[in-house]
Amino acid sequence: MIDHTGSRPTTDPAETEADPADDDPMTSETIIARLTHWFRQRPNSIEFWEVVVTDERLLWCFVGESFRSLLLRADMGERDRATVAELSPPEIAAFDDRNFAVPLEALEELRLVTGTRLRRARLVVTWREDEDDIEYEERTLSQSRTADPRRELVTELQSDPRLEGVDVVVETPRFPRL
Repeated sequence: MIDHTGSRPTTDPAETEADPADDDPMTSETIIARLTHWFRQRPNSIEFWEVVVTDERLLWCFVGESFRSLLLRADMGERDRATVAELSPPEIAAFDDRNFAVPLEALEELRLVTGTRLRRARLVVTWREDEDDIEYEERTLSQSRTADPRRELVTELQSDPRLEGVDVVVETPRFPRL
């Protein structure tokens, strides 16, 4: 697993300088939802991600990567997940070089496919890179077995006025008992 401790911002107030923009109420973001314990299967590795929805954007936060077998993983990004849980949205965006943000205006769909006994829950997010794009970007994440599927949280997002233009869906598989 790669250690990214050198690229992290410090969270100790004594070690950081105060940024005047942090005190400005016009630039403060409010966290609406945290979707935790997600991973993305890559050809040679497994990436661990956290998804944070604010009132301005959706933040993708990289929390670790494993190049070992699923059976041999020890950390699964838990150490970095605990760190991210205590950060503000600007700090989350700067947490790792792989992090990126999608403005809420660019989001098209946020779909949670609930898991079954045989299949993991999936989170599918679709967005446009810019308003004139015909092509959509889509990323699918799978949820770890130990995580809470957050069905209630995504259901609440369906009625959130800040996500009015986003198609927020909670989908149940055809055979939920399998």
